[in-house]
Amino acid sequence: MASVLVPVAYIIIVFGGLFVFTHFYRRQTSKQVFEPYFPSHPERNAYITLLQQSNPPVSDALLKSALVRRAMADVQRILKVREDKPALQALLQKGSIGDDLWNSLLAAEKEFEVEVMEVAAEANSFVEGWGQIIFSTANEMLANEKMRAVFERTAQTKLDIEQKYGVKAKPETTPAPSLVTSSLTQVSNGQPIPSASQTDPGPVSVTPSDGQSSVSRKGGKKNKKRK
Repeated sequence: MASVLVPVAYIIIVFGGLFVFTHFYRRQTSKQVFEPYFPSHPERNAYITLLQQSNPPVSDALLKSALVRRAMADVQRILKVREDKPALQALLQKGSIGDDLWNSLLAAEKEFEVEVMEVAAEANSFVEGWGQIIFSTANEMLANEKMRAVFERTAQTKLDIEQKYGVKAKPETTPAPSLVTSSLTQVSNGQPIPSASQTDPGPVSVTPSDGQSSVSRKGGKKNKKRK
């Protein structure tokens, strides 16, 4: 009988100790304040400041612009959290990071849920139904800003490549002057402008022949029919 009670008591003591430990650990971690994943939200603070300004009141156009900027910042943060979450989860399983960083990321996700609902409600207060498309509009504006930044860095990137490899890029060829430009030049030089019969070759038609397309110009003498 004693041989049976010893392992049963051992199991009760082990599992009881684990239960007490997890209970106090969760109670302690629930009271702990974690450092926020994102330190501040200047776009949200700017919108709230403009919204609370009453002397003089801010125009709706400026408030809408500030709200769109706030939505753009939210989209950037949501994308960053989605990119960081799998990597942080893998590092947490390996023990490379602590629970505080992981809990701050989870807190940021919950904060974004409230933020998205608040931005959508503010957008609907300006225009009914705007809250459903404001984040898609913000995403498109972010993509446009990225493309514009790449385009603006093209000249500097070209200069860096030339300096790195010591190769001078070929200058861009200027297109040939149009008919209007040549006509204006002739007028300024006192030369007559060519008539429409001299400049217009006639309409162009494309007719298929043996699986290939042959280009023929209408106008002038017509081709004689074969006998």
